[in-house]
Amino acid sequence: MIEVAGLTKLYGEFAAVTDLSFEVQPGQVMGLVGPNGAGKTTTLRCLAGIIPPTRGTVQICGHDLSSAPIAAKKELAFLTDEPRLFDYLTVEQHLAFTARIYQVANYEQLARPLLEELEIADKADKLPGELSRGMKQKLVIACGFLHSPKVIFLDEPLTGLDPIGIRRMKDSILKRARAGAAILISSHLLHLLEEICSHVLFVKNGRKILAGTLAEIRQTYSDQAADANLEDVFFRATEETALPPRIP
Repeated sequence: MIEVAGLTKLYGEFAAVTDLSFEVQPGQVMGLVGPNGAGKTTTLRCLAGIIPPTRGTVQICGHDLSSAPIAAKKELAFLTDEPRLFDYLTVEQHLAFTARIYQVANYEQLARPLLEELEIADKADKLPGELSRGMKQKLVIACGFLHSPKVIFLDEPLTGLDPIGIRRMKDSILKRARAGAAILISSHLLHLLEEICSHVLFVKNGRKILAGTLAEIRQTYSDQAADANLEDVFFRATEETALPPRIP
């Protein structure tokens, strides 16, 4: 599970994230939503241990990310919108390299089904330069899923995927949630988040302004829009000058 308490990230006097606290339990998919510059990517980078928070704590499956970073990072995967690959490793070699890093025994038994699930099994011997943008993204996703992470962070993971790839990715996310993974996903594709998320966290100017289940969030605005969807809530929550009530 993911436990975040008082997360704050300062760059000089600028606060990118301020006093952010929330939890994501096993089996939950939480959407991290907010306008550009809200602090979403900074939050994810802090949670993944890429950059250190200025203050606050992050627990990954009971491991403190600050005091036990290796144990915490073994349990997580962080997938970004920009695939970063090794130019001279094939698809299959990327998976073999990832398996060595995470000490995944008999990784071949996991790698082939992953490639088939993401529909790139026929590209196993290809180099990144021979892959389309979407295929590269699928390879990064396969590498991220290889060690069966219990915590998954995704930052705009659908970028570059075609409609079929988007559908497959949504199915893959839900499959891992059903298996007990705690998932936090940031995306501007609100209608897609609405299909896969059980919970939503809205941030603005680095602060939490609204959090809860999809049903709770819709109920918060039920007096303003009888059938408020996530897009309606986004505009109302981020445009209002006064902060809307928080859901405990």
